[in-house]
Amino acid sequence: MAQSPRIPTIDLGPWLSGDPRARARAAAEVDEALSKAGFLLVTGHGVTRAAREAVREAARAFFTLPVPVKERYAVSVGGRGWLAKGMEANGYAEGTETPPDLKESWTVASDQPIGDPEIDEFWFQPNRWPEEVPRLQTVVQVYLTRMRGIADELLRLLAVALGQPEDHFTRHTGGATYGFNINWYPGRDVLGEPEPGQFRIGPHTDFGTVTILDREAGRGGLQVYTDDGGWADAPYDPAAFTVNIGDLMARWTGDRWRSGRHRVLPPPADEPTEELMSLVYFGECTPGTLVESVPAPVGRVAYEPVDSHTYLRAKLDSITVG
Repeated sequence: MAQSPRIPTIDLGPWLSGDPRARARAAAEVDEALSKAGFLLVTGHGVTRAAREAVREAARAFFTLPVPVKERYAVSVGGRGWLAKGMEANGYAEGTETPPDLKESWTVASDQPIGDPEIDEFWFQPNRWPEEVPRLQTVVQVYLTRMRGIADELLRLLAVALGQPEDHFTRHTGGATYGFNINWYPGRDVLGEPEPGQFRIGPHTDFGTVTILDREAGRGGLQVYTDDGGWADAPYDPAAFTVNIGDLMARWTGDRWRSGRHRVLPPPADEPTEELMSLVYFGECTPGTLVESVPAPVGRVAYEPVDSHTYLRAKLDSITVG
């Protein structure tokens, strides 16, 4: 296995200080990193480890409930509630045929209707919360408030890194959708033996603008793909968020930046009880945003403009099993 790819750590503190030289250094590092792997580690975000662990503790209390109880909250991809194992195969989005992903998820998303019934029906559905674990709603809502602010700050940093006005992306987030998945990866003691070619999450790129991941280290953890190194374990810092861009952001930059290809390995055979949990925030833009590539010489490919949420909906449909 190749060594961990060289993914820089960006401290948001100097960026937020307003010092022009610090901001310029951060922007240059971001541009270089996203051109190679599509990933960053981000510190200085102000979200305590305790806040992140509070979400995990409450989510674990739900995931370990009996299946008949969890089934009361069952949804399909794109819904709000419990996504059972076997409902999703992320490899399908890139055309890689894999068995369904070895995970369960609790999914939360944007829920404030904008008054357009066609858009509201899918993108602004009401969130559901388990009666058995009432504290899950409380800790997740606090966490999401922080994530929305961090996502917009990252988009301002990305705009400057791209050589654009600071509001180049955030002007499109006034009515943004977002998604939040709490992904639970049980061990082999719960799942049994994986099928050949089966992953906790199959190889894929994310679909939207920016993803903010809080992860746990493990043998069956996150791997990142680069052209020069192939698949390698992602570097881990417990204080940092792992941040990557998705397909829409790559299109926006005219492929100057890479949509970070990644996967989550199956639970290891020699550690059959390894259990991991990831908190995954997907920052998006306002429905109806027209994503157009920045022109050359900044952009390298002139993509046809796409409607952001038409694109996202098609990708969600592509990973749905059954």
